[in-house]
Amino acid sequence: MAQAKAGDTVTVHYTGKLDDGTVFDSSVEREPLQFAIGSGSLIPGFEQAVIGMTPGESKTETIAAEQAYGPHYEEMVLVIDRNQIPADMPVEVGTQLQIRQETGEMIPVIITDANDAEITLDANHPLAGEELTFEIQLVAID
Repeated sequence: MAQAKAGDTVTVHYTGKLDDGTVFDSSVEREPLQFAIGSGSLIPGFEQAVIGMTPGESKTETIAAEQAYGPHYEEMVLVIDRNQIPADMPVEVGTQLQIRQETGEMIPVIITDANDAEITLDANHPLAGEELTFEIQLVAID
């Protein structure tokens, strides 16, 4: 039976969990995920986990932060004065915003803390610094 290898387009079902067992994403209740191994469209550790699997096979793989969304960088956390945000804009922890860099590039940030004086913005991916565990089922090699 064929094994998945770099360059193959594959279809998988997956469930991603954090260390505490919290499910952060799953394809089980929707269409399976299709991607080309080696295309860089997914985190490197996920692509590597699928290599060598055969259709119908399932496995559980734990992926270190470095092979997932990378480490959490403190230098990507910014504290700004509350008055830099429009007064009519609701400020709630967990809200995602876009900020414009000096280069004009827009980057997504998440409000991680807020009070009357300051707002903390984090430009790290929400899963940065996390070890991730995936239950993966290879549905097909297309």
